[in-house]
Amino acid sequence: MQNNEYNTPQNNPEFNLREEIGSYLIHWKWFLIVTLVSLILAYTYLRYAVSQYKASTTIVVKDDKKGGLASELAAFSDLGMLSGVNSNVDNEIEVIKSRTLIASSIKALKLDITYYNIGRIKEGEMYKDKPVTMYFSKISETFSEKKHSFRVKIRTAENFTLYNSTEDLLGDFTYNKPIKIEEGTEIVILKDKEWKSDKKYDIAISYNPITDLTENYKSRLTVAALSKNSSVIELSFVDPIAEKAEDFLDMLVSNYNSDAIADKKYISENTARFIENRIQLINKELKEVESDVESFKKANKVTDLVSESGLYLENASQFEKGEIETETQLKVVATMLRYVNTASNTDLIPANIIPTEQGAAALIGEYNQLVLERNRLLKSAGSKNTLVLNLEKKTDALRANIVSSLRSLQTSLEIKRKDLAYQNSVLGGKIAQIPTQEKLFRDISRKQSIKEALYLYLLQKREETAISLAVTAPNAKIIDPAIAAKIPVSPKRSVIYLAALLLGLLIPFAVIYILKLVDTKVKTRLDVELATSMPFIGDVPKADNSNQIISTDSNSSTAEALRIIRTNLEFLLSDVHESGAKTIFLTSTFPKEGKTFVSANLASTIALSDKKVLLMGMDIRNPRLSDYFKVTNKGVTSYLASKDSDSLEEYITKVEGFSNFHVIPGGIIPPNPAELLMSKKVGLLFEKIKKEYDYIIVDTAPASLVTDTLLISKYADAFIYVVRANVLDKRMLSLPEKLYQEKKLPNMSIVINDTDSKKGYGYGYGYGYGVEEKTIPFWKKFFNR
Repeated sequence: MQNNEYNTPQNNPEFNLREEIGSYLIHWKWFLIVTLVSLILAYTYLRYAVSQYKASTTIVVKDDKKGGLASELAAFSDLGMLSGVNSNVDNEIEVIKSRTLIASSIKALKLDITYYNIGRIKEGEMYKDKPVTMYFSKISETFSEKKHSFRVKIRTAENFTLYNSTEDLLGDFTYNKPIKIEEGTEIVILKDKEWKSDKKYDIAISYNPITDLTENYKSRLTVAALSKNSSVIELSFVDPIAEKAEDFLDMLVSNYNSDAIADKKYISENTARFIENRIQLINKELKEVESDVESFKKANKVTDLVSESGLYLENASQFEKGEIETETQLKVVATMLRYVNTASNTDLIPANIIPTEQGAAALIGEYNQLVLERNRLLKSAGSKNTLVLNLEKKTDALRANIVSSLRSLQTSLEIKRKDLAYQNSVLGGKIAQIPTQEKLFRDISRKQSIKEALYLYLLQKREETAISLAVTAPNAKIIDPAIAAKIPVSPKRSVIYLAALLLGLLIPFAVIYILKLVDTKVKTRLDVELATSMPFIGDVPKADNSNQIISTDSNSSTAEALRIIRTNLEFLLSDVHESGAKTIFLTSTFPKEGKTFVSANLASTIALSDKKVLLMGMDIRNPRLSDYFKVTNKGVTSYLASKDSDSLEEYITKVEGFSNFHVIPGGIIPPNPAELLMSKKVGLLFEKIKKEYDYIIVDTAPASLVTDTLLISKYADAFIYVVRANVLDKRMLSLPEKLYQEKKLPNMSIVINDTDSKKGYGYGYGYGYGVEEKTIPFWKKFFNR
């Protein structure tokens, strides 16, 4: 029958953090050992690892130098030709990181030759404290393209021994003398002045090609702008020797400035040469233009075309005005002549028409006086008056003189008019030529002005270029010189130790996790309860001796566990009738799961409770009770095969040390075990022994391999299914679950055998059950705990 009190399957168990942590903590010794080993390895690594130091320097790229090419040709910046040529901090960073600058810095510091002090374990690089220095007095191209190494073993203050890269002896040499290595290559070893002759050195010297070394140094160099809004750049370099890192950065910045200054001087010198050539050419062209101006002025007989043109225009205006005035005067004279010829003796002649400076004007005035005198006399005297007649004669004579004078004036004015017309005509011709002359002169003058302005401009720029050559400023200003940190950036001791600690904890954790992940063996009660629904009545911890039978004074964990199982069996068998013995069968999935061990010790445990117990070996194919008890060869098979049904006592053996504990072994292995178990005598056997004992413990065959157990299952009051921890695959638990669900075995319960009580209740780790006992070394016991 089933007892639901024990039926507690958990198909969806909740995650138990405490239990999960406990499954790892039981292996604390592995965590401790791996962590200690990891820390020791970290200490060893730090002890012999080469420390890397970081040096850094800060520079600022001046704003007025950001123009790149435009700044170098600043002499022509006012022409607007280079306004689109600009550089920025990113460009300067790329220039600083260029292979050319790095290679030149390496060459300047002679870093292509490295010195190492050979130690017992590692080689320590030497820099300025090296006792010797090697340089090439000659080097061939083929030699410089490959890496080479030498070994200098200092013998005395004057001599040393030289080896090549393959440790071949090249010979003993003296300092400061050329040593021929190969055709076209000679080296010289110089001794440091401060080297003491009593100190011995064994030095490895390595030569690296500049191209290979440049790439290595470039990978360790970091150049970056400190911010987007400034032109401040930080350079950093990592090297095993802090002083060398500082020197390299200082030399790199110096070479950067020198290269920038050299570029500026190169461009400025070319600019100066260009300006000088242009000045000579413009000077020649200017002289030719000035000669053209001279020739033009000579040909046109002018000194200043503008002023003379104005003078011509002014004279022409005056001549035109004089001509008009003369023409007016001619008309006036002609009018006067007509008037004088037609006027009577009593008429006056206009006097203010003729200029006073003319002779006719005076005659007209005198004539008018005489006419006025005559007219006055006529009023008082007659026309025949002598005075009147004299006055008429005088007036007639004056009239004739006036006419003559007017005609003379008319002739002189006509001449004057013609002369003015001629002069005006001459000036008009000259004025007409002025636009053409002005056009030609302006073209020549324009060329002269352009050549002269360009000449003066070039003279100015020549002076500016000369000044820039004399005071060329560096491209970068050093804010902070190179300085290396006292603490190495690599390896970081705290990080290495922390990583070692974490690794020491992680490796055991990962191994245990992976083992747990791939391990499909039954481990705990939880594994059983997840796969089956049958009652779980206990687990049996690992026994110190697998062949030991529990006695009265036994207080081991195995004995206590079996006592718990005994108590739980009482609950399972509470409904079994009291008329006969309580029959308990034990089976398993496969052999060597400990069902015989559990059967023997369960029977002995029940026997200790003052019950009469019979242990029967029904695994007649592989009887094992003889491993635990001193029994005869005769047993169940002998009894079933015999024809005598009343001779059972001769097959029963009383166990020593127990008052009511008896054993019937399996006996000799029969050729037909299944047929033997199917005989009616089996039923008679159980009927007989049930009357004589309180408990019958039956060790049966594995249920998955043979049908023997199923054949005799009807005689059982309860079945205990034994599962050995770390032996049975979890997937095989489907077999007892199927037997339980199909009720092929009555009143089934399950027990886990061979768990490890020292690692926590319910956590079992197997040992070699069924093998002979042997002494286990201490270190194995330590790691198996």
